[in-house]
Amino acid sequence: MADIITRALVSLDTPIGASKEEVIRSLAERVVAQGRATDATDLARNALEREAQAATGMPGGIAIPHCRSKAVTEATLAMARLKPTVDFGATDGGADLVFFIAVPDGADQAHLVLLAKLARSLIKDEFVAALRAAETPDDIVRLVDEAVADEPAAAPAAPAAPAGKPSIVAVTACPTGIAHTYMAADALVAAGKRAGVDVHVETQGSSSVTPLDPALIASAGAVIFAVDVDVRDKGRFGGKPLVQGPVKRGVDEPDAMIADAIAASTDPNPRRVPTGGETGAESSGIGESMGAKVKRVLLTGVSYMIPFVAGGGLLIALGFLFGGYRITDDAATIIVENNFGNLPEGGLLAYLGAVFFMIGSTSMGFLVPALAGYIAYAIADRPGIAPGFVAGAVAGLMGAGFIGGLVGGVLAGLAAYWLGTLSVPRWLRGLMPVVIIPLLGSIFASGLLIMVLGGPIAALSTGLNDWLNSLTGASAILLGVILGAMMSFDLGGPVNKVAYSFAVAGLGAGSLENQTPWMIMGAVMAAGMVAPLGLALASTVLARGLFTPVERENGKAAWLLGASFISEGAIPFAAVDPLRVIPSAIVGGSVTGALCMAFGVYSQAPHGGVFVFFAIGNFPLFVLSIVIGAVVMALTVIALKRWVRKAPATAETPESAKVAVAV
Repeated sequence: MADIITRALVSLDTPIGASKEEVIRSLAERVVAQGRATDATDLARNALEREAQAATGMPGGIAIPHCRSKAVTEATLAMARLKPTVDFGATDGGADLVFFIAVPDGADQAHLVLLAKLARSLIKDEFVAALRAAETPDDIVRLVDEAVADEPAAAPAAPAAPAGKPSIVAVTACPTGIAHTYMAADALVAAGKRAGVDVHVETQGSSSVTPLDPALIASAGAVIFAVDVDVRDKGRFGGKPLVQGPVKRGVDEPDAMIADAIAASTDPNPRRVPTGGETGAESSGIGESMGAKVKRVLLTGVSYMIPFVAGGGLLIALGFLFGGYRITDDAATIIVENNFGNLPEGGLLAYLGAVFFMIGSTSMGFLVPALAGYIAYAIADRPGIAPGFVAGAVAGLMGAGFIGGLVGGVLAGLAAYWLGTLSVPRWLRGLMPVVIIPLLGSIFASGLLIMVLGGPIAALSTGLNDWLNSLTGASAILLGVILGAMMSFDLGGPVNKVAYSFAVAGLGAGSLENQTPWMIMGAVMAAGMVAPLGLALASTVLARGLFTPVERENGKAAWLLGASFISEGAIPFAAVDPLRVIPSAIVGGSVTGALCMAFGVYSQAPHGGVFVFFAIGNFPLFVLSIVIGAVVMALTVIALKRWVRKAPATAETPESAKVAVAV
């Protein structure tokens, strides 16, 4: 273990930050200082992104922030004992023992096994007590070495349950598969012993996975999924009474999960694992509110749809570039009647333009079916894809467009999910996901669209398109302001995605005669570039002293991220100072959105920023709108940082910045 933790990676009783963000950044810098990672900013950002998925604070004053990162060159463990404690999201208060696990993307199995052993040790009271009593960094290194040397690599498989004794199987998994996966497994096994039941756990972590014996699954009274990600090969558990929760609940409340599983095993009508095969998409919705589930389902559909639109939009733009704007009238004829040996009148460029345009148009034709298909997938996993795609195609046939795809996808997903929960004879289970569910799900969802819902939704879609096409002057500018503000509100979050999805959904309806959908896309893309560019301008050019060294480094990277239309480049700034960065971004983004609509800027490409210049109409005005918005945003954030008070500066903030902030 000496190659994973050293005394230089241990900090004892020294303040290194007042928040988890500051602690993580400090430990990331320590890892880089020891030559085990190349970029502290990237490493800290990756850890904070993992932290945003689920808090890493554990009961008893422990926190295990961890991540995989391309910045890490060698699997590393850094440890800090804090005074005072820092909140890492545990239910019982702050943490004084923080283990930061940094793993390369391609970490070898030996290192992953050692890190998993450490995580399992942290649920042992005697080990934690020894860590708190340690007097030197060398003591910490010795304790960790001994713990992982003595701890078995994996929880031993329990023997077959004696006749009459209850048995429960479980799967644990977290996004990185390093810490929570194994801690939850051990906690559930220990809770099972206290409750008098045998618990057999399959840890789907980063190290090798040993699947549960099918005989154990068959004899188990219930199954527990303590997971934050998809359960692999979930169909093995089909029909079993199910208790499901986030992996952190397996660590924090193992006794409650075991009690729920025991109750489910005797409940005549429990929630069961669907029999329709894998339902991994459902797993990602664990513990969600209804609003969160709706958001996740819709954004899943949009995320899978975007590649069709991105590729198709760029190909159509290339078709216009090579073949001219009249290529829409001639493309089909050109590709049927011509080839490389028989070029059309416009020569090679006209032929290539027709080819690109037709491929792009075909790709764009999948927009609504892909949206509906993957909305259904998010609800019912693979059995929902076929009825969802069919419903999306029917929505296009009925003229119901994007809205029809949304409705059809939801209907198909709900139908497929319900069919998958039915208890059917064993001989029929194999036919459910490949025949029965696609057949009945398609009849239900597509039949409703054709016979009942398609007409009204088509009328609604037509009215919406007519309204958008009628926007001119002040109305169009106001729409640009709203879209610009939404793109800047949460920098890649749900509000940003709603605005982006709105623009992408209409992209396929754009044409030379109807450029409004393209204008909306242009305003959205330009506004989404403002926040990272404005912060790059402020932190590296206009007011370097108001930003920490880490932020100035982030600012350098934000130039390229902003130019590429990656709004997330502003997140490191917003994470540490949201009350001043976010309002500034909204102001700048609103200005750019309004200017784009006023100038008639449009984009046929859904992504790429300045690098898809050939797909952007009025490109100089596109750039001018972004520059003005970025300058407005930079000046606004500088003014707020100078004259609006915030919490005390961190230890790494330059003295000049501290004075300016306190004014």
